[in-house]
Amino acid sequence: MTKIYNFSAGPAMLPIEVLYHVKKELTNWNNLGVSVMEISHRSKDFIEMAERTINDFRDLLHIPSNYKILFCHGGARAQFSAVPGNLLGSSTTADYINGGYWSSKAIEEAKNYCFPRITNVKRICEGKYEIMPMKNWNTSDHSAYLHYCPNETVDGISIDEQPNFGKKIVVADLSSTILSRPININNYGLIYASAQKNIGPAGLTILVINETLLDNKINSYIPSILNYQILAENNSMFNTPSTFSWYLAGLIFDWLKKKGGVDAIDKINQTKSDLLYETIDHSSGFYNNNISKKNRSRMNITFNLLSNSLESLFLEESIKAGLISLKGHSAVGGIRASIYNAMTLDGVKALINFMNYFANKYG
Repeated sequence: MTKIYNFSAGPAMLPIEVLYHVKKELTNWNNLGVSVMEISHRSKDFIEMAERTINDFRDLLHIPSNYKILFCHGGARAQFSAVPGNLLGSSTTADYINGGYWSSKAIEEAKNYCFPRITNVKRICEGKYEIMPMKNWNTSDHSAYLHYCPNETVDGISIDEQPNFGKKIVVADLSSTILSRPININNYGLIYASAQKNIGPAGLTILVINETLLDNKINSYIPSILNYQILAENNSMFNTPSTFSWYLAGLIFDWLKKKGGVDAIDKINQTKSDLLYETIDHSSGFYNNNISKKNRSRMNITFNLLSNSLESLFLEESIKAGLISLKGHSAVGGIRASIYNAMTLDGVKALINFMNYFANKYG
């Protein structure tokens, strides 16, 4: 059987070691004779596992004690509503940075609750898309917070510059980059990340918030399960959390710590993306990436071929070669290889070998 490498943008592949671990104890977790999916989230065994998971996450990202970690329901889209509901207070405006597909979706949702001050930072320079430097972002001292998405999974564009906006509350959607590289959490008031890329299965979003922001006046329209104060007061168990997702996230964090932590995976991720972009850049134009090198995503590598018919053929033959989920998002088309933490170097090399074979055959 051909070995399968899954390049899905999300839900994405999980480490094979973790999946085998789950399979082994799926019907007998903690020697209880039942699955982790079948026990109470308020039981001693589950609470111990939940606390260990939170502590491991805190250790991996070096999160200071004055930040609260919340395990929330739903995906990042839920936070598009939760963020203004929790952080606007008496303000009617917030700064929203538009760098691509998902930041634009956050802006659309924010319009239901406030008047977002929109700064479009994605531009074309010498035929390539790039991101405007942060020093040129048009922000206001009177806005409640600044929201941006450092990595756009659809566009394949990233903002690697670290935020430094003084006392302004910076909110970041880190869904596609969380745990893939080190961050300084002190640069942010709040970060959130849906699970289905680097954390585990869909249905869970992890949020990290400076405790001072929990004192904000919550807007009355916010549902209780999206109210950060209520979630914090109840240790993310105001109602039944996504127990299986929480459990699997804990296994992912343990796997990552055994790999050497975020610093170690950061180096692996850099190597993977460098190899893939080098293949694109040295294909004599057969493959083309339209993002400036300084803003290329390391997680979601997008490219086009010389024609739509070639792209269709590429996708057809890649599946036969065991390389799946390479079709670009419907909003932009093309090819997209998502190479999150779980994607191995062998998987990237298999894609590169296929790309070279395909270019030699049809170029």
